[in-house]
Amino acid sequence: MSGFVDTSIVVRYLTGDPPDLAEEAARILDADVDLHLSDVVLVEAAYVLTKVYRVPRDAVVDHLVAFIQKRNVALFALDKGTAIEGLLLCRPSGRVSFADAMIWAAARSCGIRAVYSFDQRFPSSDIEVHRRG
Repeated sequence: MSGFVDTSIVVRYLTGDPPDLAEEAARILDADVDLHLSDVVLVEAAYVLTKVYRVPRDAVVDHLVAFIQKRNVALFALDKGTAIEGLLLCRPSGRVSFADAMIWAAARSCGIRAVYSFDQRFPSSDIEVHRRG
């Protein structure tokens, strides 16, 4: 059996909080089941970890990268390697948002090399960013 994983499962798994739900999340995520997650889950998890749990941004990147490298975790419509590259763009300065990083990864995963954005911080690594028409 396979299924999609919601943000609440990922956050409980990564934080261990509360312990009973963290144990249940671990049973789900460590089972021999193919699990899928979307870019939305990654962005929401990053938000909750940084804003609610106050985990430092670089640690959030490291935790999410390690999580999506789990053997039984697949990303919906994203190449794992490209998603990891996107997450790593969030690390150096905090200028790249997790949402922009996943948009960047989505574009690259499907072979699109251009993004239209007014955001001056949108990552331009290996992609062309059109900021004005």
